[in-house]
Amino acid sequence: MKMHSNTPLLLIKLVALYSLLTLSAAQDFDFFYFVQQWPGSYCDTKQGCCYPSTGKPASDFGIHGLWPNRNDGSYPSNCDSSNPFDASKISDLTSHMQSEWPTLSCPSNNGLTFWGHEWDKHGTCSESVLNQHDYFATTLSFKNELNLLQALSSAGIQPNGKKYSLSSIKTAIKQASGYTSWIECNNDSSGNSQLYQIYVCVDSSASRFIECPVFPKGSCGSSIEFPSF
Repeated sequence: MKMHSNTPLLLIKLVALYSLLTLSAAQDFDFFYFVQQWPGSYCDTKQGCCYPSTGKPASDFGIHGLWPNRNDGSYPSNCDSSNPFDASKISDLTSHMQSEWPTLSCPSNNGLTFWGHEWDKHGTCSESVLNQHDYFATTLSFKNELNLLQALSSAGIQPNGKKYSLSSIKTAIKQASGYTSWIECNNDSSGNSQLYQIYVCVDSSASRFIECPVFPKGSCGSSIEFPSF
């Protein structure tokens, strides 16, 4: 009888523990990195690039992704295999994504593979706040809110193959956004360091820009190229 009388209490504890674990998994991040990429730097490497099947993208920063991250620098990935990318859920966004979130991978394609990768790896880890359509729509809205090329051009920093100081690039972005960015560089076909990707941070509800709790590892030189495209 004693074993039977404790069974309901045990079940309650197990349900509570399961609920707590489920909630923790659903909220397993502290902020987002919003990452934009300069197409000229993607293409100007030994690997090269391919233009989308829809044509050469505009000479502008393109979205790479919106990535959930943790304050300790780690990040969740591929969180929900039961909810794979479904292009039909973003059909109203497709034309906008082709211009603002273009693919440059080879062979040429229409972007669905790129977007699917971003959703499956990163988007599924943000389902506690963003469904699949909202994940892409929200990311597009951040791109519209932060015009990086305009911010840099206003500071006299142009994609003309010249070198600019890393500090001047960061200052221009902070003046435009109000927040500190992180700059990622890659190497052109001659091995020179160039402006590749720009990271800014977004709060855990994906509603506004914030100061980054932590930056990725790696660094650029004090002077980097801004290649044309």
